[in-house]
Amino acid sequence: MEFTIQHFIALAPLLITSLTIIVVMLAIAWRRNHSQTFLISVAGLNLALLSILPALKVAPLAVTPLLQIDTFACLYMALILVATLACVTLAHAYLGDGGSGYPGNREELYLLILMAAAGGLVLVSAQHLAGLFIGLELLSVPVYGLVAYAFFNKRSLEAGIKYMVLSAAGSAFLLFGMALLYADSGSLSFVGIGQALAATGLPSSLAQLGLGMMLIGLAFKLSLVPFHLWTPDVYEGAPAPVAAFLATASKVAVFAVMVRLFQISPAASSGVLSNVLTIIAIASILFGNLLALTQSNLKRLLGYSSIAHFGYLLIALVASKGLAVEAIGVYLVTYVITSLGAFGVITLMSSPYNGRDADALYEYRGLFWRRPYLTAVLTVMMLSLAGIPLTAGFIGKFYIIATGVESHQWWLVGSLVLGSAIGVFYYLRVMVTLYLIEPNLRRHDAQLHWEQKAGGVMLLAIAVLAFFLGLYPQPLLTLVQQSGLAG
Repeated sequence: MEFTIQHFIALAPLLITSLTIIVVMLAIAWRRNHSQTFLISVAGLNLALLSILPALKVAPLAVTPLLQIDTFACLYMALILVATLACVTLAHAYLGDGGSGYPGNREELYLLILMAAAGGLVLVSAQHLAGLFIGLELLSVPVYGLVAYAFFNKRSLEAGIKYMVLSAAGSAFLLFGMALLYADSGSLSFVGIGQALAATGLPSSLAQLGLGMMLIGLAFKLSLVPFHLWTPDVYEGAPAPVAAFLATASKVAVFAVMVRLFQISPAASSGVLSNVLTIIAIASILFGNLLALTQSNLKRLLGYSSIAHFGYLLIALVASKGLAVEAIGVYLVTYVITSLGAFGVITLMSSPYNGRDADALYEYRGLFWRRPYLTAVLTVMMLSLAGIPLTAGFIGKFYIIATGVESHQWWLVGSLVLGSAIGVFYYLRVMVTLYLIEPNLRRHDAQLHWEQKAGGVMLLAIAVLAFFLGLYPQPLLTLVQQSGLAG
């Protein structure tokens, strides 16, 4: 096929990210310097983010049979790049400089995060099952290394091995499902599959089995019930910035490609599969929230809470008409903001590195009297995750409920209301812990290094954004409306 300048402009975010990976690799080979690696990574990600603007002008454009760059892909590319940028900034604060920081090699962490981000960019623009698989593996394989990055910590190593084994199992299901779908439809492109399924009315049993197996593979990556068992252990064992990446950029990419697949071939989500998705959504909402109630570890609590949040998102996927794509966009943006804020606080509490992360709830008792800024950020994040009005999370939940009501999914709406009510309880428990007065408590604010101050400024910006979007969501709504699935 002929490559024109338009194709290169459309692919610019992916090409710039890939170029940044090569530059970081060469910089590490030439001379190890933590700050230099960090600055190259940040510069590359910012350039990739800016290059989305010219890419929007040439969209929609099928760059190759595998990739389609349209407004939908551009929105999720921007979201992944922003999340990666935040995680890189947190990683810099977490790993620290000088003698007090992380004891191993620090620079490779940035390399792995950038490679995973490149996989995410491929995934959200995939319009072909081969593109989906390449993107998913490019996203997943670096994350195995990231989760086990603190290899001298037993929990981190265990989390890395667990994630690798279960992720490989998920990929095997996905490949088998793709093979069955290809055998039935004779095509690997989403459009071709959609046309083949639509031609026969209801999908054949072979196509339904293929789609079901693909759903199992994707549900593993999104940690939906009953494929969620790895989530709390991996979140707890992974270094805090990596857990933030796993909860945000990684899941956004997988969910975006799922939306594209089901929107382009509506027959894919009809019939038995629609009922299966409904059951998975209700189970994820209830199990995620109920298991979070019993947690005394903040990372595990956020892990279970993320299971519930992707259960809420499935409601819009099941509805898949009217407001659905818009609701998913709004919810994912608000979810990414709040998750980055919550994991960011854990990251800044945990650094400089000292064996394990500060993720036990008792370590946050009376935090307000020691680190008032971090407490303010975590309070806003908990309110937003609970979906309290005047926060970004409320706007996201409101849209999901509107979608459920619009398509008369009453069981799903009921489970969302019940799940949110349970959620309020454990989010408020975390907030109350922050303001408890400990006996013989000394009031002081910890001394921060400059890289931690950079992370702190970013967290305050995230908290302000969560409030701003709760008060005035119009810019976000306009952005998401413009990025509907074109064609």
